[in-house]
Amino acid sequence: MTNIAPERRRASGSAVQWPSFEQVPERMRRMLEQTLGSFGSPALLSEASSWTPPVDIEEEEEAYVLEADLPAVRREDVAIELVGNELSITGEIRERERKGIVRLRCRQTGRFDYRITLPSLLDADRIEAMLAEGVLTVRVPKAERAQRQRIEVKGA
Repeated sequence: MTNIAPERRRASGSAVQWPSFEQVPERMRRMLEQTLGSFGSPALLSEASSWTPPVDIEEEEEAYVLEADLPAVRREDVAIELVGNELSITGEIRERERKGIVRLRCRQTGRFDYRITLPSLLDADRIEAMLAEGVLTVRVPKAERAQRQRIEVKGA
C-alpha cells in the first residue's frame, strides 16, 4: 500500500493533497482537543469508553439463552454477574502486539460491557455459561414458578 493519497482540485484549479492514513489519528486528536478541551484527551477517552458486544436473546420454555459475539476473548477475561434480575457481562479483549504499521483497524478491542434486566423469577443457582468459537452462551433458567403451565379447562 502506498502513502500517496488521492488528489483533489480546488475551484481555482490548484491541487489539494488528502491526508494519509498516518495523519488521520493525529488530526482526530487535535479536533477532539479543540472541541472538547482537556475532556477530549485520548487517555481520558480510552479509559472511560467501552463497547457493547452484539447479543441475541432467546426465550425458551424453561430458560433465557443469551449468545454474545466475543471473538478472541479468553475465558479468564470475562465476568458474568446476576444481581437481582439484572445480568451483566463484562470483560476485555486485549490488543495484540503488532510488528508492522496498522493501515486499517476495524475490530473492537478494550473493555466491553453488556447489561440486561430479565423478567423476575430466575433460578440463579443453575445459570450456565460456555465460551466456544468466539461465542459466549449464557443459559439463565426460569424459576419453577415462572415457567409456563398449561391449565386444563374442565367442564361442569
